[in-house]
Amino acid sequence: MVQIASRRAAPTPKDARRAEILRGAADAFRERGFHGAAMRDIAKTLGMLPSNLYYYFEGKDDLLYACQKTALATLLAGARAAIKAGGSAAARLKAIARRHVLCLLEETGGSAAHLEFRALPGKRRAEIARGRDAYERLVRGVVEAGVASGELRPVDAKLATLSMLGALNSTVVWWKPDGPRRPPEIADAFANLIVEGLVAGGHDR
Repeated sequence: MVQIASRRAAPTPKDARRAEILRGAADAFRERGFHGAAMRDIAKTLGMLPSNLYYYFEGKDDLLYACQKTALATLLAGARAAIKAGGSAAARLKAIARRHVLCLLEETGGSAAHLEFRALPGKRRAEIARGRDAYERLVRGVVEAGVASGELRPVDAKLATLSMLGALNSTVVWWKPDGPRRPPEIADAFANLIVEGLVAGGHDR
């Protein structure tokens, strides 16, 4: 599982540059697709020489792994914070949904690479899969608690969770940085639309 350090060391200049590259790579992935974007395309987007890009990342798989790991760490931390904050199941799910969309559209720049974890080689793919499963369990736990208390409709918690996460992940496919809707607006809209459909009696309103 991805580990979240309680105290993070101050980022080094190299760390800051790697984060900048990840965001720039998102532009290339959006334009050409993950499989269609070569390292030279990513370097060109960033105004770098390909040789300089390889100083920070060994290759495109390394870029994908860093993107996945960064997103997962943010998603897990966000879900745990929302759960710790308490409140109703709906309030916790909305907080998780908002954080999820903002992570994808702001932290990773709307990169569809978030959906491409199966392209990773064996050990790295297994590590990311464990992190994704852990995140799904956190969200599913909130749904299960809401169903058990009667606050949420008597749905299949796993299917409801997968539907919710699938809808949230879909935002990276169609969102455009220069589009009319900003990430916070999209995050609020998706949180309300998805979660209100789970609230008991919500379908009768």
